[in-house]
This record gives sequence, C-alpha cells and structure tokens, in this order.
Amino acid sequence: MKLILLLTLAGMALSHGKSYVMIVVDDLGYMDIGAYNPESFYETPNIDRLAKQGMKFTDGYAANPVCSPTRFGIQTGRYPTRKDATNFFSGRRGGKFASAPLHDRLDLEEVTIAEALKEKGYATFFAGKWHLGETEEYWPENQGYDVNIGGYNKGGPYTGKKYFAPYKNPKMIEGPDGEHLPDRLASETCKFMETHKDGKFFAMLSFYSVHTPLIGRPDLVEKYKKKAEKISGKEFGTEEQVFGNKPRKVRILQKHAVYAAMVEAMDQAVGKVIKKVEELGLEDEVVICFTSDNGGLSTSEGSPTSNLPLRGGKGWIYEGGIREPFIVKWPGVTKAGMKSAVPVMSTDFFTTFVKDAGGEVKGDVDGVDILPLLGGGTLERDALYWHYPHYSNQGGFPSGAIRMGDWKLVERYEDGKVHLYNLKKDIGELNDVKEKNEALVKKMRAKLHAWYLEVDAKFLRQKKGQDEKPWSPSGS
Repeated sequence: MKLILLLTLAGMALSHGKSYVMIVVDDLGYMDIGAYNPESFYETPNIDRLAKQGMKFTDGYAANPVCSPTRFGIQTGRYPTRKDATNFFSGRRGGKFASAPLHDRLDLEEVTIAEALKEKGYATFFAGKWHLGETEEYWPENQGYDVNIGGYNKGGPYTGKKYFAPYKNPKMIEGPDGEHLPDRLASETCKFMETHKDGKFFAMLSFYSVHTPLIGRPDLVEKYKKKAEKISGKEFGTEEQVFGNKPRKVRILQKHAVYAAMVEAMDQAVGKVIKKVEELGLEDEVVICFTSDNGGLSTSEGSPTSNLPLRGGKGWIYEGGIREPFIVKWPGVTKAGMKSAVPVMSTDFFTTFVKDAGGEVKGDVDGVDILPLLGGGTLERDALYWHYPHYSNQGGFPSGAIRMGDWKLVERYEDGKVHLYNLKKDIGELNDVKEKNEALVKKMRAKLHAWYLEVDAKFLRQKKGQDEKPWSPSGS
C-alpha cells in the first residue's frame, strides 16, 4: 500500500505543470495584428488564430517602453527599476538633464525563468534577441538556457545581410545563402520541441524582427507595395513638443510595405511553431504565450507603423509605448475566444510559469500568477507601475506612470508635472482630467512615490556646470 502511494505521488510530481512556449516580438505594436486591429494593413492570420483559441488581453503591458528593461522583467518577474535596468542596454542619451544611472546587464545572481524551471526538471531553450549583457558572460547559456541559438547582446540582427544568411551572429549556426532569420529561429524552436517532446520544456522564441533595419522578403514587399497603392490619406501628424520646442513627426496611417512584409514573415514563423506543436500531438500539453517588448516604432527611425488610437509608441510612456499584444493559450484552462480587460504585465509570465511547474517564487518578485484569471477568475492587484528616467531615441520624455483601474497618471521627471487620463473613456490619452480629480491625483501620486521608494528608483541628474536642478519626488 505504501509503495503504491509513493508511486502515485511520484507520478503526480512528474505530471505537475505544462510545457511552455514564450514568443516575444521586438517592437511589435498593439495595433499591428488583426486580433487587436481588424483594419490593420498587415496580415497576421496565425497570431489571430492563436488569439481566437485562447485568451486575448486587451490591457496587456510591457514593463518598460523600450526593449532591455522589458526583457529583464520577463526573465526575472521583477520590475527593472529594482536593478536600475531602466533603458535599453546601453542607452545613455541625455537631454535637458542627464539621465538616471543605468545598470546594463542581467546579473548572474538574478534568478531567471529558465533557471527556476530547470530546478523542476525542464529542458530550456532560447532563440533570437537577448540584449541583456555586453559580454558573453551574461548570455543565455549562462542564465539557465540549455540551448542558445542567435541570442547575444546586440539589439538588431547584426548579420552579414541583416535578416538574411549568411549570418555573422556569433550564436547562429550558418544557413544557406538567402535564408530568412525569423524562419530559421522558428525552425530551431521546432527542432528543440521535437527533441524534447516526451518531457517538460520551456522554449523562448525572441524574434529580432520587426525591429529595424527595415528589410523584408522581396516577395512580401512587392505584395504590400501593391496593397499600399489602394490606400490614401495623410500618413503623418505631430506629437507634442519635446525637444527644443520642435514638434515630433508621428505616423498616423499604416501603409509601409517593407514593415508589413516583416510583420507577415514573423507571423508565418509563429505559424510554423504552432503547427509543430500540433504535429507533435502536444496541443493539450503546451502553453503558448505571445507578446511584444514595447510599442510600435511610430516617431523615429523610419516611423514604419501607426499605433493609433494609442498615443505615442516605442520610447514613450503613453499607451502606444507600453500596451502590447498579450495572448495566452493554456490547454485545460483557457477556452476559445476568451477576452479580458484586466491589466496584466510581462513580469507576470515568470510567476505564472514557475508556480504552475511546482516551483517556489522567492525574493522581491513583482509578477503575479495570472492562471486563475486565465480560467475566468479574478486578479488581486491594485496598480501597475512604470519608471523611465531617460530621454528615448524616439522622442519620449523622462517619466513615470501608475495605472489603477481605468485611471492612469503620468508624471514628468524634468518638472514634476502630472497628467491624469481615464483610459476607458480616453484610450488616446488626449484629455487631461487632473483638474477635475484632485483627490484621485493626490492618491495615485502618493502610491507612485511610495513605489519609487520601495524599488529604490533613480531620477534625472544635473549636468556638469548646470545650475538648474531636475525635479525629484523628495523635493515635491
């Protein structure tokens, strides 16, 4: 009897948790896929099908408006501000004031999602953009990943022909001349899943696309050039004054053929991974999650996409910079066609996966377990926070934000001015209602400042020889 009980318990332990496929796209905007924008210029049938099969979050967020901090949050479940990892590595651009200090690596003592899952017997895999440490010491294979294909520090693809082979990526096996990078990364992910189909695995496919350089497959570029010919209207507008009282150009119409080609090629690569899960007969065993690291690029570097009606884009604390596609298909938990407006964040993947796998979430992890929410339940969390004490390459201003319910407060770090928006009524953040809600502003600002203290947030600094001082919460 005792032996039977022990064997039963052992079987329960072995069966705890699903396998996980985590897909992260670089610079993909909320409005770039059909599941969120039926009028999108870009065609994303595979991602749209995934959204219909699982739960689509309408209020899913990145932990930061640029890449490295969000990737830090995904890997650790922690707000990147806790480690001063608050800008892309190593962005130190200044503006009116000097930016806050930047910690530009994922330290080895940080517990990554891969390390936590390896403790529970998972095989782990990483493919694509890493951008979490300058030297090889901090690359994926030293952060809990058994296999690393193409993942090192650089932000762009940095290959001989950019997105096409022959590659000059130090972690990329060479391929035939002209091979497309997104497809190769998907193929490597499929190969890993097939090798480990009889056990538990965590595979992270982290696309370099749709990040610049803007280079697409010629066949798809030609397709979208023809499609763009049928679209008319004003392509650009202006964002508010940021630097030197000059308005910043922002794209307001989607019709960039090369960017569209990159989006569709990425979608095809996602489809390849989903199809492999089905071919392996693992639909009931594999969780598939899909998101982006920050908003679409709309205000610089070619401004290839529009995020409207969301304001701003990559590098901005507005919704266009932080609200992301956020899709989860969880066998046995999510049902087809589910949709949730509960705010969630990329830090939540860590806690959700590790707890489901039977692991223990230790230390000051900020992500919460969203598995009950995926099953139709509720989520206990009163606020989400952002901290970006830098001048972004895309024109975004140094700022912080807090979201509570339908309300979002934005605080500017140069002068301490605040703005309040009701996202349910004003998703475009065009109507500042702080004057009519002074008590709410005071409450939200107090919570935001308390959070600054909790995570030891750093702020703008005076430049050498500068008389004017930047605002800080201690002086407010």
